Amino acid sequence: MNLAALRENYQKGELLETTVHIDPIEQFKIWFQEASNAKVIEPNAMFLSTVGHDNKPAGRIVLLKHVDEAFSFFTNYHSRKGAELAQHAHASLTFFWGELERQVRIEGNVHKMSEVLSTEYFHQRPRESQLGAWVSDQSARVDSREYLEQRYTELAKEYEGKEIPKPAHWGGYELIPSYFEFWQGRPSRLHDRIVYEKNGQAWERYRIAP
Repeated sequence: MNLAALRENYQKGELLETTVHIDPIEQFKIWFQEASNAKVIEPNAMFLSTVGHDNKPAGRIVLLKHVDEAFSFFTNYHSRKGAELAQHAHASLTFFWGELERQVRIEGNVHKMSEVLSTEYFHQRPRESQLGAWVSDQSARVDSREYLEQRYTELAKEYEGKEIPKPAHWGGYELIPSYFEFWQGRPSRLHDRIVYEKNGQAWERYRIAP
């Protein structure tokens, strides 16, 4: 398998300073809608990068659930990412929409969402997902798949006909962005890269080399 020979000559779009929105969050929403319209599979899938207590990076895919002035996602606070965010509250998000030859990188500080908002979202989830939040002690070792399935069956029976409470160890995070990079693939590897960087209350916008 010749990996060095795998390459694409991107030519589906362009990204110019004269056409991007002045606000990076609005620009993100425009691109997100275009990704959704293009039937990208799970356009809200994003690569969350964190740093542990040993200063080693870690990454995983999570799902964006809301965006306004912050980018919101939900998880188990006891998971590896939860422990790392408790140590280092700075993180990055990366979206890749290959069908449109686009990537967005976002950096910022992360804090926990309010308990009220986390609980509200928890009860909007499918009942199976609510039970799953109780079953999974995320990132901890388990003896077997059978243990998880047995625990799920037990909890489903326990809460049959009842509201499932939100676990105290489960909830939302909000990333407050301070940096955006919008990347559009272009021919001959001369890609467009437009950066927005927070400067006080304003956004500075500039192009960087591909």
